[in-house]
Amino acid sequence: MKKDIHPEYHEIKVVMTDGTEYTTRSTFGSAGDTLTLDIDPKTHPAWTGGGQHLVDRGGRVSRFKNRYKGLMGN
Repeated sequence: MKKDIHPEYHEIKVVMTDGTEYTTRSTFGSAGDTLTLDIDPKTHPAWTGGGQHLVDRGGRVSRFKNRYKGLMGN
């Protein structure tokens, strides 16, 4: 391995959106820094399932459903 090409790996504190904290090792900042998250798995719709709805702009969803209705068992 080449020397002095890898970033320093150290402990930091991570603060979630609800205020909970945990310590992890990272290359972020310097030792003892705090990383405050704006989005985390407790609030983001990709993990919580919130905000999932289809917006049918221009009838695209309707055309798709009509085109493939025999394949999807509708």
